[in-house]
Amino acid sequence: MLTLTENASMAVKSIVEQVPDAPEGGLRIRDTGSAETGFELGISPQPETTDAVVEVEGARVFLDAGAALALDDKVLDAQMEQDGSVSFALAVQS
Repeated sequence: MLTLTENASMAVKSIVEQVPDAPEGGLRIRDTGSAETGFELGISPQPETTDAVVEVEGARVFLDAGAALALDDKVLDAQMEQDGSVSFALAVQS
């Protein structure tokens, strides 16, 4: 199952907190089915019925079936910039 670093957990919580209509929401990762576009990220107020849910320190990530399969052995990391932007990166779990 996908794991999150402490930075990724903080980034996800920070992003979701900015959406007032999603108090129980999370970051949803959807596999686009294309190697060129990879994954689509968005804020969702709740997981879809078929989503896998990863919760770490209050941060919730929802994975569609394709993303859950593709990211099963990955770690999600994040870097928060001073201007408020966030960059996510994936690495293989060690």
